[in-house]
Amino acid sequence: MSKAALVERVAKKGKLSKAEAGRTVDLVMGEIMAGLEASKKEGKYTIGTFGTFAITKRAARKGRNPQTGEPIKIKASKVLKFKPAAQLKKAAGC
Repeated sequence: MSKAALVERVAKKGKLSKAEAGRTVDLVMGEIMAGLEASKKEGKYTIGTFGTFAITKRAARKGRNPQTGEPIKIKASKVLKFKPAAQLKKAAGC
């Protein structure tokens, strides 16, 4: 779903103008990002019945260049993972 489609659905469901719905969506997304930034040390950010975002470390590893088949080194990195809450899984039919 695109952001514009989300704004449109929020506007319709909440009986808001598209401008108000756009500001609301921006506010919610901004708060999620701010929460993730604040929880860097913990490594987890939980949103009640929505789910948990976790920052994990991925170790360095070897890979292959798909064009040449030549082995390459892939650097260690941090990855953002998401584990949905039970209510979200249920809503999705999982």
